[in-house]
Amino acid sequence: MKDIVVETERLRIHVSSKEEMEQFIKSQTVDVLKLAYTEMLNGCLNNPDQWEWYAIWMIELKGGTHIGELCFKGLDPNGIVEIGYGISEQYRNNGYAAEAVKAVSEWALAQPGVNAVESETDPDNKASQRVLEKCGFVRNGKFGEEGPRFTLYRSKNSDARS
Repeated sequence: MKDIVVETERLRIHVSSKEEMEQFIKSQTVDVLKLAYTEMLNGCLNNPDQWEWYAIWMIELKGGTHIGELCFKGLDPNGIVEIGYGISEQYRNNGYAAEAVKAVSEWALAQPGVNAVESETDPDNKASQRVLEKCGFVRNGKFGEEGPRFTLYRSKNSDARS
């Protein structure tokens, strides 16, 4: 596992270790989240050379307060990663989701072999759609299990290698 940390003006976002993920999964009280996080851990264990593309990324304020998580859902053969994210209710409406998604998406697009970052949201989740749009994602015309899909493409003048 690589020790990956992405920092912004207000946030520190890092890839969880196996131990951190196990502890986080144990602390979950919502079954659907516990299952999703367990699937992420299994993805990490089954793909240790791609840990960062399956792991839970912890979102913290610079002072260390945990305010949310994000994750990727693996790196597909076309160089597309899907991102998911959530900010704890008491920290919403402060721009943290957009700040985290923007920073980690930029990090992802700078990685070799990554051509685009995608996300999908519930059709009624206007706040999440605004986050994606603020970060430069555009609707791609596709619908996934959760709703409309959005894509952020690697810029043509990016100096990242693929």
